Amino acid sequence: MRTAPKFTAARGRIKLAGTLDGGTVEIAVTDNGIGVAPEALEDIFRMFVQIGSPLERTESGLGIGLALAKALVELHGGQISAESAGTGLGTTFRVRLPLAPAPVRDVATPAIAAAADSPAAKLVLVADDNRDAAETLATLLKIGGHRVVTVNDGVTALNEIERSRPHLAFVDIGMPGKTGYDIAAHVRAQPWGGAITLIALTGWGQASDRARALEAGFDEHWVKPVDGTLAVEFARSRLPRDQ
Repeated sequence: MRTAPKFTAARGRIKLAGTLDGGTVEIAVTDNGIGVAPEALEDIFRMFVQIGSPLERTESGLGIGLALAKALVELHGGQISAESAGTGLGTTFRVRLPLAPAPVRDVATPAIAAAADSPAAKLVLVADDNRDAAETLATLLKIGGHRVVTVNDGVTALNEIERSRPHLAFVDIGMPGKTGYDIAAHVRAQPWGGAITLIALTGWGQASDRARALEAGFDEHWVKPVDGTLAVEFARSRLPRDQ
């Protein structure tokens, strides 16, 4: 796990252990690095979280790594957790995953790619000027079996929607060029616009923000950071695969 060396000083110790417990495998990564305050242990799995003084000595916060790891582990029916006695006392991350009931295929990546490239896969657009957030969501949707197009500004997003007519679009409100409100209003004004499910992504979560998004034409209003597992399950429920 990349987090352990990032927050462990030179010549620190990192221990990797694996155990089997019935039908579950547990992998534990333990370091003697900067540790985490107990009240912050749940927060570290949110994207781009800044936890306080120990992390302020680093070049950045936690980025998207732990949030992506949590989403991937949960998509496979597992759990991920963190333990620490406090700041300066190291951290242990535990990943628990169910064992596969049958031998795992030797090459998993082509199988995922084939599912996403099949004619039955639905097209999803992810539009967000935060490239890391967009790529993370796109990766999870691809693993879920969807074809995904990613764009990072409002003008490109609108052009791509008009060109490819996605079945579902996650659209950031505050993009350069055109806002998400502009995009939703334009799409709903088109004869084909009603067939596209539009999800507004925004850092603003007041009732007035939700009302404005729905008035602009969005079907849903989601507050960032987006729960990747929720997004994949929503896409599955709205975009069943063709038989």
